[in-house]
Amino acid sequence: MRKFDTKVQYLKYKVLREVARQHWNGTLLQNIWNIPKTIVPGKVPTMRCCVYKERAILAQRVRIAMGGDTDNPNTIEVIDIACDECPAAGYEVTASCRGCLAHRCEDVCKRGAISFDHNHVAHIDKSKCVECGQCAKVCPYTAIINRKRPCQNACKVKAIRINEDNAACIDNSKCIQCGACVYQCPFGAISDKSYILPVIDMLKESEENKKNKVYAVVAPSISSQFSYAKLGQVITGIKQLGFHTVIEAALGADMVAQAESKELAEKGFLTSSCCPAFVQYIKSAFPQMLEYVSHNLSPMATLAKYIKNAEATAKVVFIGPCTAKKAEAQLDTVKPYVDAVLTFEELQALLDSKDIDITTLAEDVLDNASYFGRIFARSGGLSDAVVQGLKEQGLEDFELKSCVCNGIEECRTALLKKSKNVLNANFIEGMACVGGCIGGAGCLTHGEKNKLEVDKYGREAMEKTIGDALSLLNM
Repeated sequence: MRKFDTKVQYLKYKVLREVARQHWNGTLLQNIWNIPKTIVPGKVPTMRCCVYKERAILAQRVRIAMGGDTDNPNTIEVIDIACDECPAAGYEVTASCRGCLAHRCEDVCKRGAISFDHNHVAHIDKSKCVECGQCAKVCPYTAIINRKRPCQNACKVKAIRINEDNAACIDNSKCIQCGACVYQCPFGAISDKSYILPVIDMLKESEENKKNKVYAVVAPSISSQFSYAKLGQVITGIKQLGFHTVIEAALGADMVAQAESKELAEKGFLTSSCCPAFVQYIKSAFPQMLEYVSHNLSPMATLAKYIKNAEATAKVVFIGPCTAKKAEAQLDTVKPYVDAVLTFEELQALLDSKDIDITTLAEDVLDNASYFGRIFARSGGLSDAVVQGLKEQGLEDFELKSCVCNGIEECRTALLKKSKNVLNANFIEGMACVGGCIGGAGCLTHGEKNKLEVDKYGREAMEKTIGDALSLLNM
């Protein structure tokens, strides 16, 4: 029964599960230092130089599982002690260097960083090199390569550099907290902070005083996760954790699709506001484009606001694939409505911390949203929903010309074109993760099948139109 894509995810899960289990039992503070020993016993082989270093790293994982560095506003953190196995990044000369006579690499280097040994083999002086890459371009043997670390390759906004201790360092002014580096780091040296403990506290308090009902708002991408069980069993498991009920974030997507399509028709041009990493990217890299961002809250925040307006004492926990949602929940515009965010990884840990085997449970029903709300989970889904929203509100005269951006690199291209007034579109659908939310860092599994599962889930919706879904809310 495979629950995760990688062993790194599994290790992270084990830490989360043990932290959660101890917190449920009220023994976390007493046993906090024993958790690394529980996960890596003394005689168990380790990927590190010794079991003691492995445990030291696990202790840092425990710290992040408990909320991490409160002085760091970023939800993504680097575990420095775990980040020492990757080779130094940058341009380097490989064994393909033939010691040729042309020395084009030397001629093109304006910093004098290229030298040659007695065999005429080139060497790069890192103290002089500025990583311009000109030497690599002119080498006839392609003997000079740019060796980037996996985290740097994953980060398309160039928010990661290597510090003087040879560890990754995140520039918070550039980071959009998408979590791409978290998923791609082969050593699990970068992780997202967990808020699993506050969620357990909410559930405990709700059980004890029978007040402050805790609502679980689940992202539509849940339909592509937990592949070893049925979705209805997952919903039953969530309720067994102590959640009052489970509501689809896709219902919030229906609300957003209706409002955003109307706003688009009124203004003539918009960029979407559903993906917090995309919105953060606009703030940091294209601030002149902020005026075009839709004024609608995300589906998560829109639905949470509706719940809080209906029941002021309610607690709302969003469960989805996104690490950037944890940052969104801290925004002044969202914080009053969303009390905590969990990823699907954390939900799996939470279920197992209570020994809830969802494969043995009866199936519950999750049916609050339309087809169009549910397909928000994949790239292109929002644009399809906006077309439907225009149609249902009698705004067909407005012709949607959507630019669907699948990943932050495509987002950058679209925003750059719009800033230069050469974009042939009136709506930018921005998704920071490739594939959309189904490619989020907090997913249990990733792959093309996730899109198929989301589309199937959408077709199964009882409510066939956005209006049908919103009629349940008397909207």
